[in-house]
Amino acid sequence: MENTGGGDEEEEVTVEEDEGDLEVVQPTEEWQTLQPGQAVPAGSHVRLNLQTGQREVRLGEEQLKYWTQEHRETEESRSSFSPTELKRAMKKIKEDMNPASKDQQQTFRPLEELKRDMAQLDLLVETDAQIMRRLLESFNSSESTTEQRLSVLMELEYLVHQVDNAQTLCSMGGLQLLLEGLNSSDFRMQQSCAFVLGSAVSSNPLVQVKAVESGALQTLLTMLATAQPLPVTKKVLFAVASLLRNFPYAQRHFLSHGGLQVLSELFRADGGGILRTRIVTMLYDMISEKELISQAGLDSGLDAAHEERLRQYSAVSLQGDLREKGWCSLVPQLLESTEHDYREKALRALLAMAPVCLDQYRSDGSLLGSLLSLREQYLEMVQSEMIVGEENGYFGEMVELINALQVKIK
Repeated sequence: MENTGGGDEEEEVTVEEDEGDLEVVQPTEEWQTLQPGQAVPAGSHVRLNLQTGQREVRLGEEQLKYWTQEHRETEESRSSFSPTELKRAMKKIKEDMNPASKDQQQTFRPLEELKRDMAQLDLLVETDAQIMRRLLESFNSSESTTEQRLSVLMELEYLVHQVDNAQTLCSMGGLQLLLEGLNSSDFRMQQSCAFVLGSAVSSNPLVQVKAVESGALQTLLTMLATAQPLPVTKKVLFAVASLLRNFPYAQRHFLSHGGLQVLSELFRADGGGILRTRIVTMLYDMISEKELISQAGLDSGLDAAHEERLRQYSAVSLQGDLREKGWCSLVPQLLESTEHDYREKALRALLAMAPVCLDQYRSDGSLLGSLLSLREQYLEMVQSEMIVGEENGYFGEMVELINALQVKIK
């Protein structure tokens, strides 16, 4: 508070928003009378002169610090804001502070319009079932070419890896379509249909049952018993293996329909070893499944489902049939291969078949000689592995398999 001329009062004021017409006074370092209706800039000093009864204004203390002759001349040359200019400036400030300005409103689309567009997008999204139905319609169309049908089968093979999709395909009649394709005169169609069938029945009990009931197993065995291109035979073997895996009912039908005889003829006819390895692997898997179920059957706490599976596997006389069909002397032939993987599959199968084949093993001079030769060869490879710092490597496992088989034979 500053008293001048008999009691003047001094205060600092700021400009407030006023909807009326205002004239902004530009204060200087000298006191000047402030007329009614006039406004002052923020930071100005205003006092009431008690002698004259009028309000006076001048620059604030901070403003005075930076007030120079140059500033004074500049300010004096500027005209005061007109009421129209002040209104326009205040309106511009309001628009800048308003988030819902016209420009921003144009950036966003109305909610109802977005809902309509999203609904249209939903119509374009197909479920797997819709896709498979469309693919089957395309396959059955008389206008479709062989290439287009092969493309359909490729897409179906991708879809049926999901359990539900494979079951849906069966309900749409896809299983019958695949069986008809196996009888096609085009080997590419046979190959693709066998591939889709194998993928559909893999680890899918419901589809496995429907496939057996539809005669798929007999069709596949017939194809294996007749001369086929190698790519077709490989896919048919894949389908048979997938159909038999963890499915004792199908394994029993496989044995009763001469499946082992068909495989033995195929084994003898294969000179490259590719089919031999796949056949031996399939037989090994079947033996291992039954062995695991039998071991689990020793547990007295099994539920009814396990007991039923044990009963079903007990009806599969696989190992006895293997001995009768000559597999005790066929599998050792795979040891003659130069491929380590082929030899490994043969050794594992020989160990699994040992309970019913020991007499044949002991009288098979070729087998005994092969085991001795392979053991020496893999012992040298084990030494090589140890030199480079690899302990318990792959070749060490091969030596362990050979040792285990030799122990059983003695």
